[in-house]
Amino acid sequence: MLGPEGQFATKEQTEECRGALSAVQDALYVLNGKWKLPIIIALGEGNKRFGELQKAVKGISAKVLSHELKHLELNEFIRRHVYNTMPVSVEYELTPYSATLRNVIESLREWGTQHRHKIRARTKEKKAVGV
Repeated sequence: MLGPEGQFATKEQTEECRGALSAVQDALYVLNGKWKLPIIIALGEGNKRFGELQKAVKGISAKVLSHELKHLELNEFIRRHVYNTMPVSVEYELTPYSATLRNVIESLREWGTQHRHKIRARTKEKKAVGV
């Protein structure tokens, strides 16, 4: 394995790289797909019922939303409350553990904004040149 300047990496650098790779793979396994973070962001506005979540997260099907909510609950990012009403009401809320994603979400938002501007600027340049 090569280090940052083209030399062979030390054993410590190799282990650090493997550790970083493993940690990122763990995070991606838990947060995989395009729906989990938008669901968490939508719940950041406050507790929501299933239908409210489906409206807030544009384009998600009921089946996928149900699956993602179960996964988020299993990983302790959200809590499901069932109320004994007629008909039964179910509400979802963020857990305190979900706050550990705040910096991740903010970093992704910032990067996404930068990337969108970069791609739009490049597209405008290509149109101006006639490519």
